[in-house]
Amino acid sequence: MEKNTKLMTVRDAIIMAMSEEMRRDENVFLMGEDVGIFGGDFGTSVGMLEEFGKERVRDTPISENAISGAAVGAAITGMRPIVDVTFMDFIVYMMDNIVNQAAKTRYMYGGKGQIPVVFRAAAGGGVGSAAQHSQSLEAWFTHIPGLKVIAPGTPADVKGLLKAAIRDNNPIIFLEYKAQYNMKGEVPLDPDFVLPIGKADIKREGKDVSVITYGRMLERVMQAANEVDEAEGVSVEVVDLRTLAPLDKEAVINSVRKTGKVLLVNDAHKTGGFIGEVAAMIAESDAFDYLDGRILRLAGEDVPVPYNQTLESALIPSVERIKKYILKLVNNR
Repeated sequence: MEKNTKLMTVRDAIIMAMSEEMRRDENVFLMGEDVGIFGGDFGTSVGMLEEFGKERVRDTPISENAISGAAVGAAITGMRPIVDVTFMDFIVYMMDNIVNQAAKTRYMYGGKGQIPVVFRAAAGGGVGSAAQHSQSLEAWFTHIPGLKVIAPGTPADVKGLLKAAIRDNNPIIFLEYKAQYNMKGEVPLDPDFVLPIGKADIKREGKDVSVITYGRMLERVMQAANEVDEAEGVSVEVVDLRTLAPLDKEAVINSVRKTGKVLLVNDAHKTGGFIGEVAAMIAESDAFDYLDGRILRLAGEDVPVPYNQTLESALIPSVERIKKYILKLVNNR
């Protein structure tokens, strides 16, 4: 961590990242429902209307299809829009513009033209938002060539990767986790603090087992890793993917070679989830020869997310369940 840092929430790191990029480049602007006077549905644009004005902090009608179409069109003409999708569930109304237009245009025109647009989507459960406002749909977008998908799990990574996304010339799905908007951490204040897209981060060195995760689950995985180390003497290596597409395969494979045991954790549904793709990649690589046990996945249950928060908690991988799976791998049970 750099010396010049400040303790702040994920929400404030998002505001800082967008504001710094808008000061740096006049083509960057923010658009979405209630991003202006209201300051965003999750408070992620508070104060930005006052600094940048309504031309660059644009409130839109409640029409996700129109918002995404306008953003893609603006990007094609040289602007760099940031779209506040609010709940990720609403992105289903944007699919045509994201999947069929934004992701394909640069390829279909032989690399001529760019689509520098960032879709910021509040993902995941954990706050009692029920079935239609709690989904993690990242696997849909990692399936589409032409899209980049980013899922940071700390305030510093949120700032560094959001700035990288805004500067990137390709369409990007940027996941923010509703349950983590108030999460605090040290964030570099340097306006040139930008993290590379496509690079995983080893958040914790270990030698007995690799736990590979991203986004909201990182915090719980780190807690579980520390607790099993302290209680059982198990040395856990935590690989934070941070970027799902492009995926840092080298970092994953190197960790598997080192420990020989793999647990994959995310809060999206298990069936068809992104960690299944990571498991397949490991099985197809030479890291398979280093495995000393099964590859395990721990994910959200394959049911709609309940409104009742007791039931919702049972759906999402907990620290206790992560610890149980780590010990299952280490003890070969």
